Amino acid sequence: MTASPTANDAHLQPAVAAEFASLAGLLAAATDAQWDTPSMCEGWRVREVVAHMTVPARYREEELMTRFRRCGFDFTRLSNEMAAQDAGLPADQLVAGLRSDIMQRWTPPSGGYHRALNHVVIHGLDVTVPLGAPRCSPDETIRVVLDDLTVGGGHARFGIVINSRRLQASDLDWSHGSGPVLRGAAEDLALALCGRAVPAGRLEGDLLPRG
Repeated sequence: MTASPTANDAHLQPAVAAEFASLAGLLAAATDAQWDTPSMCEGWRVREVVAHMTVPARYREEELMTRFRRCGFDFTRLSNEMAAQDAGLPADQLVAGLRSDIMQRWTPPSGGYHRALNHVVIHGLDVTVPLGAPRCSPDETIRVVLDDLTVGGGHARFGIVINSRRLQASDLDWSHGSGPVLRGAAEDLALALCGRAVPAGRLEGDLLPRG
């Protein structure tokens, strides 16, 4: 289920590859307990998140489409079923998926490398935040994702409303909007924009409402 990258965002491919590689490096040394840590994705452990992220490395497009039809074209159902199934794979196989050549150049069906970068960065945060690990993304990458989630309208896919609010990163030079301020580390703002339940005390200001 891979789409051709759009001509104007192919420059982001190295950043996508770097995100997968950095997460693989972090998890290569993870313990069983860390793999079983609840992630920021409700109902998923770290291993389910990584299993979900690496589906394209294990399945051909034809097989995925067959399973998609069997799920009534319900992507959430398909994702949950495949994550539950593949979470049982050995940890080294899941890490190998993150490092695969396929994932280095992967783009989702609905977009190019912008969407791919958002996907790998946010799911990377779903893993690193509960593990207490630093974010894998360099500042220039997390800025791209924050811009995509605000100016690019990505927050709307998660039902988050940012009208009349100012978002301000505390760890880099980035802000968006005007109004009452929500302030925090760039990674926590990105998670909030994706509807994740950011741990208490990590953000200053009223949380973003859902529409």
